[in-house]
Amino acid sequence: MPEVKLTAEVRTEFGKGAARRIRRAHKVPAVLYGHGTDPIHLTLPGHETLLALRTNNALLTIDVEGRSQLALPKQVQRDPIKHTIEHVDLVLVRRGELVTVDVAILVEGEAAPETLVVVDHNSIPVEADATAIPTQIIVSIEGLRPGTQILAKDIELPEGSSLAIDPEALVINITGAQSEAALEAELAEAEAEAGITPTVAEGDVVPEEGDGEPGTGEAADSDQS
Repeated sequence: MPEVKLTAEVRTEFGKGAARRIRRAHKVPAVLYGHGTDPIHLTLPGHETLLALRTNNALLTIDVEGRSQLALPKQVQRDPIKHTIEHVDLVLVRRGELVTVDVAILVEGEAAPETLVVVDHNSIPVEADATAIPTQIIVSIEGLRPGTQILAKDIELPEGSSLAIDPEALVINITGAQSEAALEAELAEAEAEAGITPTVAEGDVVPEEGDGEPGTGEAADSDQS
């Protein structure tokens, strides 16, 4: 993974008001910590930071007053509407240091016809060198038949990476696709077990009280009078 260099400024103002002023200047408030050091409050360039953090687990070289330090994004807060970056927590790392990160799963190919692909994990935690973190893990499902299960231990990891999750954890499950009739039958069975009265469709005739067997109801009573 290539390193991305960001030049940061030490931040001396804190609080919501200061953070808003930083964002109005198209910059990002951040904090850098780790390895037992005191947290350093920083201001990062907005556009460059946005581009850098488009890559999962981006390895950053943070230049602070002429001193460079390696860091990984620990937590990124984004505006839910504008999708701009509101704040970044950065954790210090060293070359050769093993770190545990979540790496995205990319599913490729198409399973066999009439199958349903269920992805239980969109990412899995792996342990890797801080300078060699995989950006994604590709898993092929090409031609897989119903009943096939891909466990964590079945996934081929990039060299130098190892699982940081239970090897038996289910990642992808290939099942047989159900027909619409089968789904409706399951729904009816579930409603019956729950005691839910079936919905009457428009145009259906619902028997009224007294429309039962001959000789019962109002018509039978009138014959006897």
